[in-house]
Amino acid sequence: MAEITSGLRAILNHPLVYRGMQWLVGAERLRRHVATLIEPGPGLRVLDIGCGPADLLAHLPGVDYVGFDSSADYIGAAQRRFGTRGRFFQEELRHDTDLSLGHFDRIVAIGLLHHLDDPAAARLFQIARERLAPGGRLITVDCCWSPGQHPLARWMISRDRGQNVRSLEGYRGLAQSHFNRVDSQCLHNLLHIPYSHTLLACHP
Repeated sequence: MAEITSGLRAILNHPLVYRGMQWLVGAERLRRHVATLIEPGPGLRVLDIGCGPADLLAHLPGVDYVGFDSSADYIGAAQRRFGTRGRFFQEELRHDTDLSLGHFDRIVAIGLLHHLDDPAAARLFQIARERLAPGGRLITVDCCWSPGQHPLARWMISRDRGQNVRSLEGYRGLAQSHFNRVDSQCLHNLLHIPYSHTLLACHP
């Protein structure tokens, strides 16, 4: 099973509830950190896969931003908030998705891989590599299992909607099948609460 979206988890499908929960746990700190990895600047082309309500865009001044998400509610929220600052598509990114979008300097997938089983994650890495411009990189962020992590972090991660949470080594191993260089780190301080994230920077 890729994810659970029923029961109490279903309320996170509503953009206001999702953003409220993100605010409570301090996800702005995470997004600011990701923005420093992106190194935004005028004209930098950024593709955000699984963009949700596109909250990351608030930290990316001047970029040419394209966001994809399968949720009509999330995409609607992004369009209302950011208008013409970005282009937003309510669909899943595929190999045959509008080739006129071109290539990107940065591709970002925040909180997406742990919703995907191994074959689906492999497809995402392949599509991302095909869409990267020369010198570009893919940046991913996902919750992870880590030895000695805080018990609260482990408990919360075990109840995440995504059902494919992996260790740092698990995420990195998938990426290394598609990228020549994968920089990885596990951080435990990107939220206001105990939580563990694996960050990957993938270079073709």
